[in-house]
Amino acid sequence: MTESRKLTKRQFLKTAGVATATAGATTLAAPAVIGQSPIRWRLQTYAGPALAEHVIKPSIDAFNKVANGEMVIELYTADQLVPTGELFRAMQRGTIDAVQSDDDSIAAPVDISVFGGYFPFATRYSLDVPVLFNQYGLREIWEEAYGEIENVTWLSAGAWDPCHFATVKPLRSLSDLQGLRVFTFPTAGKFLSRFGVVPVTLPWEDVEVAVQTGELDGIAWSGITEDYTVGWADVTKYFLTNNISGAWIGSYFANTERWNAVPDHLKELFKLCMDSSHYYRQWWYWGGEAELRVRGAKLELTTIPEDEWKQVEEAAVTFWDEIAAMSPRNARVVEILRKYNDTMRHAGPPYREA
Repeated sequence: MTESRKLTKRQFLKTAGVATATAGATTLAAPAVIGQSPIRWRLQTYAGPALAEHVIKPSIDAFNKVANGEMVIELYTADQLVPTGELFRAMQRGTIDAVQSDDDSIAAPVDISVFGGYFPFATRYSLDVPVLFNQYGLREIWEEAYGEIENVTWLSAGAWDPCHFATVKPLRSLSDLQGLRVFTFPTAGKFLSRFGVVPVTLPWEDVEVAVQTGELDGIAWSGITEDYTVGWADVTKYFLTNNISGAWIGSYFANTERWNAVPDHLKELFKLCMDSSHYYRQWWYWGGEAELRVRGAKLELTTIPEDEWKQVEEAAVTFWDEIAAMSPRNARVVEILRKYNDTMRHAGPPYREA
């Protein structure tokens, strides 16, 4: 992080609580009309600048254009205003207005937060995520869970890329995971620690340097598209083709008071822009993963044999049982995941291998 950005963050945190509270009572209290100041939101994404150019910026740019001066969303990238782990509370307080992230990384105080990000082997492909939310009932469960939380509204979930390892040393056996220090997500790290992986928590922007200095052996945070996009392919050497999840589950959230202050037509516009963002990621990641595996020149592909990787898949079954035991609602989610994956298996190709 540059010094100028640090200063911006400090100054923001000193003043935003008071300034935003005042704005919430005035500017945001009524729909914008001709001659009136526009509604202004601060939205922070989990993604750094290079990644944000794809995972959210096009949709926010579109929103600001079509909102025609009635509302303006200011987009901030990872840790720019608030550390990622503090995003939920900052949004709840009104320090920021909205968030794009997974539930797991922002420490959302709901039982289902463990399913955000990479829940081991819950998905095989990115299309699994919208189907699970829109046809299998996850949307209703997320709305129920966040409906119990004061002043935060969950808005929408979508799919990102699969979870692979990018490392400085080759992974060709499960034994190679022993002692491997990786940057990953909380629940994914908890699961991978069963195979000797050592999860390391760092600010997103520090990851590349941590690999260069030897603090990290690699990353289990993305697919190969992000490795190339954000620069991690420049500091690692190998990409493991096995993954623990076919798609990251991320969501949009908003401060409830700020959301309720937005007129209905702008709410609908924001919903359309979220869907546009979800669609963009579907093709950007899908095409990128294949293209870079085949033609990417920076990372050598490695694979752990199927019979060994089967042990990881079998361990996920036990892990799911443990998560289901945490709460009745978690048990409902796990039941849906089991039903869905069983349906996909019985459907056969192209849904799942025969």
